[in-house]
Amino acid sequence: MSGLRLDALLEQPDHGEVDVVVRVGEAWERVEVEPDESTLGAVDRPALAVLVTTRVQTAWQLDAMLRRVRDLGYTGIALPAEVILSSGTTVLAERIGLTLLPAHRPTALARSCWELTTHAEALKLSLVQRVAQTIQYPARDLNDQLRHLSSGIGHGVALIAPHGVLQQAGLAFDPALVARIDFDSWVDRLEDPAGTVASVRVDNKGIQRFRLAFHGKALSYTQLAALATAAAIAMPAVAARMLLDEVAEMNDASRSSSLLSELLDPAAAHNSELDRRVAERGWSTEGWHVGFSTQTRGRTEPLELLRLLQPGLAELPATGHATIRGPGVVGWLIFPHAPTRAELGRAVDALRRLHDQALLQLAIATGVGTLQRGLQGFAQTIQEAMDAARLAADRSAAGWFLHVDRLGLEQLLLAWTGSDAFLPAARGLLEPLRPEDRRTLAAYLDHESSLAATASALGIHRNTVTQRIVRVETMLGMDLGDPETRLALQLAVRAVGDEP
Repeated sequence: MSGLRLDALLEQPDHGEVDVVVRVGEAWERVEVEPDESTLGAVDRPALAVLVTTRVQTAWQLDAMLRRVRDLGYTGIALPAEVILSSGTTVLAERIGLTLLPAHRPTALARSCWELTTHAEALKLSLVQRVAQTIQYPARDLNDQLRHLSSGIGHGVALIAPHGVLQQAGLAFDPALVARIDFDSWVDRLEDPAGTVASVRVDNKGIQRFRLAFHGKALSYTQLAALATAAAIAMPAVAARMLLDEVAEMNDASRSSSLLSELLDPAAAHNSELDRRVAERGWSTEGWHVGFSTQTRGRTEPLELLRLLQPGLAELPATGHATIRGPGVVGWLIFPHAPTRAELGRAVDALRRLHDQALLQLAIATGVGTLQRGLQGFAQTIQEAMDAARLAADRSAAGWFLHVDRLGLEQLLLAWTGSDAFLPAARGLLEPLRPEDRRTLAAYLDHESSLAATASALGIHRNTVTQRIVRVETMLGMDLGDPETRLALQLAVRAVGDEP
């Protein structure tokens, strides 16, 4: 007979609705179940007495019974919950060292004790039956199936991978336990102060190193062994549900990617049918937008990247949408009204945090476009973001992240030369400058950054040139001492010319 821990008993789904009134002992080496106290025999090891009924009528009779039970060697007693426990009775139980457990359903408690101590196979069979009852009903998705399993077995259920918890239901899975689980073995049992886990490998060709885990806080070895068997029975249904969800997810991602392509195609007809499909997906091309693009720097599937980023979109300080496009993910934030500089900054900072979190798991590069308005602006900011992501892939010093703001636009100009995006970007870059500053900048760059030559060409004093160049650097937030910056600005001022 194996021992029984009180914590393990309390984690049993059907422990008879037992309460803990007095807790002295934490474990018992044996359990005795009797109709009432009259048939209890003496014990020589810590033991729990489970009484299905009792003959006591008054408080003094109950106190006397507790003393007799303790004298027989028991360190714990479970009584029918209808027995009235006075404050004096609880004080007595504490003084004599007797754990006191009222049970609303003593018979169910007795069965749980029997399963945990003398008949582990019955516990396995009970859990397997519960799993079978759960998986015979169709689930809407994996989350729904995990919720049904957790409810059925009465313990926490989680789908885990080496990098963390993917999905879970019921009791929260402690992420710190993931590192202690053997992901290569078929069955793994873990006993830790932070939690106890029975897990099995999800065996499917399309799924690698995922595990289905049934877990609790202080489960006994008997419970872990039974849960491991139950998890093995549940695993094929979970694996099948994952594949069904993945197929549905791929189809949905394909449809959303196709819809985005239509929105970005300047030659596409934007009619009521397209507007209807956009609205059905919950997207909007109205208002103000900031595009972002996250590309993989390895062989990661775009759908895996989308799964990783999707939960974080809900935490952003603006409505966010994303879908797969090419080798990565493209998304955008929507603002119903023009955001302030501070609001825009917070949104970009949130995208940076999302990028940094994903970077811990996958090799990626992220680009963020400028704030744009309406359908035309929607396409422009997303194109900027995709170009920025390609540039960010070569910028490890910047954490593989590039925002097309005043500090990053000159880098994009060099990449955009010869494309339709170049001229609008050049105009946007030079927009803060006054006409005289723009003319001075053009002359300064044409004369290889010579103050004297610039002053002579413009017919102004050298100090005036110096003042204007300093003002240009301040307005644009750029360092004209950087050769790449000078080249980008020279291309921009030549493209824009004398435009107002």
